[in-house]
Amino acid sequence: MIRAAKSKSFNHVFSRYNHYYLLRRRFRSFTLSGSLDPHRVPGYEMKIEPKRPVIYFMNHSSWWDGLLLYHATQQTSVGDHYVMMEEQQLQRFAFFRKLGAYSINRESASAIRESMQYTSELLNAGKRVWIFPQGEILHQDIRPIQFRPGIGLLLRRSPEAIAVPVTLCHGMVQYDLPEISMRAGLPIMENWHAWKSEEIAAKLRLVLEQQLDDHKTELMNSVRGQLQDATPLIRHRSSTSEKYDAARKQVSRKR
Repeated sequence: MIRAAKSKSFNHVFSRYNHYYLLRRRFRSFTLSGSLDPHRVPGYEMKIEPKRPVIYFMNHSSWWDGLLLYHATQQTSVGDHYVMMEEQQLQRFAFFRKLGAYSINRESASAIRESMQYTSELLNAGKRVWIFPQGEILHQDIRPIQFRPGIGLLLRRSPEAIAVPVTLCHGMVQYDLPEISMRAGLPIMENWHAWKSEEIAAKLRLVLEQQLDDHKTELMNSVRGQLQDATPLIRHRSSTSEKYDAARKQVSRKR
């Protein structure tokens, strides 16, 4: 497997490149609802140690998801984040290693075991790990959502870890640039070691599916196409239609 090789200097440069060039050119908006730090969740009754390990499990519906979650963690989280990535993709985009990406090769049983062991080492060291339990990029409307059993194995190995469901909704409605909405759900804490890995995967699959359905429904019913409690993660960029309207107003004033 390919291990992460984080670089503070590279991260410093790439985070700005990702923010100001990659994301702002491709998306009109990117917002986050909820908190990626379990100890900061508003109104959550249980006290959580900030250094407790976390597994984020998220739906995977576009190539951009990794860069979006990276940006969200850079902007809002105090944790040390890592992300599991397909080995072929990481070989192609090797620079992601410097940002905390490491590989999994699902074609090899021994490689899977090595990746699971490495992930457990990260979690047991108090790190935060992002995984895509679906195992591949699938349309956000596909139902039912199916999970591979890996998330259950990881939580059984690291029963102190907190599981946080994260959903991403991509869409184009009023503008010619896509709008992205991310939601971090409530942290889930259980005695994972007492569960079978298949039971854990089944429970969390239902949690993510319900959160994604609720997320989409709220977006459809919102006035501006954004959740009310959402925090903007990129500065608003005018779409072509908005630029056209602004130009028309300017011409009208001159007349």
